[in-house]
Amino acid sequence: MGGTEHLAVRRAGATLILTLNRPEAKNALSLPMLVGLYDGWLAADEDDAIRSVVLTGAGGAFCAGMDLKALAGKGMDGEQYRDRMKADPDLHWKAMLRHHRPRKPVIAAVEGYCVAGGTEILQGTDIRVAGESATFGLFEVKRGLFPIGGSTVRLPRQIPRTHALEMLLTGRPYSAAEAASIGLVGHVVPDGTALDKALAIAEQVNACGPLAVEAVKASVYEAAEMSETDGLAAELKRGWPVFDTADAKEGSRAFAEKRDPVFRRA
Repeated sequence: MGGTEHLAVRRAGATLILTLNRPEAKNALSLPMLVGLYDGWLAADEDDAIRSVVLTGAGGAFCAGMDLKALAGKGMDGEQYRDRMKADPDLHWKAMLRHHRPRKPVIAAVEGYCVAGGTEILQGTDIRVAGESATFGLFEVKRGLFPIGGSTVRLPRQIPRTHALEMLLTGRPYSAAEAASIGLVGHVVPDGTALDKALAIAEQVNACGPLAVEAVKASVYEAAEMSETDGLAAELKRGWPVFDTADAKEGSRAFAEKRDPVFRRA
């Protein structure tokens, strides 16, 4: 499974690992990276053998945000990536998970800097692990800019509004411990072990029924945009069909027989 010059792609069992790979620039976003991310999300959606995705960064950093020079297409093979962006003007937003939600659970493994565009991509992930020295923040207002990757909409829905507004309006950095305390990340682990923890969580996800996992994820996000009454009604529409699948029957049978289930997406 391919990547680009700034995005490494590999498989670990049923998990697809996407690694932002510009360590010399603290994995700042470039055209090759955005194109690679978009292709990675599509590959995960289309391959039924992939049950989860882990997003991480190389060289002890997650992502330091946008690299404006690189996004202008400077450097090696810039033209081919510009052509991809021209063909789909929304590609960069899909790559950053602003305009695309993968079917499979996405787990972020954060080390080092996860700021500006990095924190914006983070908000598009489902489960988040951080090394204890990781740094988060939306620095745009300090530079007279706007965090247009979705943060003014998504962040107040993911953490308490007072914390979201403080992060958005002060532009200050947040430690991993503080990010965990406000609910931006779920786990803080020793430096250098975020990927290991993320892969361990992915293995737990992969052991579950894939149709059930995907339906649960879809239901959570769908209901977040509804009233409780409408959300509960929508949950029934998504949930009941899962009970009729062969995987649901296999799960019950395996429990009764005291063995691990063998799910077949059927």
